[in-house]
Amino acid sequence: MKLMCLVCVCLIWLSGYADGDPFVSGVSVGVGQGRSGVDIYRLGVQKDFSADWLANRTGWLSGYCEASANYWKKNSDEVYGAAFSPVFVYFFGNHEMAINPYIEAGIGAACISGTRLGSRRLSTAFQFEDRLGMGVRMRRGDFCVRYMHYSNGSIAEPNDGIDSIIATVSYRL
Repeated sequence: MKLMCLVCVCLIWLSGYADGDPFVSGVSVGVGQGRSGVDIYRLGVQKDFSADWLANRTGWLSGYCEASANYWKKNSDEVYGAAFSPVFVYFFGNHEMAINPYIEAGIGAACISGTRLGSRRLSTAFQFEDRLGMGVRMRRGDFCVRYMHYSNGSIAEPNDGIDSIIATVSYRL
């Protein structure tokens, strides 16, 4: 129930950007694995920021907001989650290039269905979602490899957290 509420809030928040622009700028699917053998699967929807900052000959800064549904599995333990993260992206090159490499970073919030995953103890349903990534954007396609970290920021103990590497493919609408 908490998961559904969070997903609804994220989608409603994203709809506030619909003033003539598409409701969603892109969709993504990701697969990864955590250090402790946790399998991770993600589905996301993204809404691009409508601004470019610090544009120069090297590149420009922009970003997006992402709402995602997540599934983590370790042996017989399963955890579902929903997350919302603003992400800042620095693109190299210029808008006319067919391929733009980039780096990204973001911190958001997640709500998870369980606090136990194998030997990992997460303590709270609320988690922070931190990410660092690098990728390439082609006209409508995007490929990114990210390091992602989930933890409750020591709000409660134990705070084992989940660290993972995730490969993501996105389609730009």
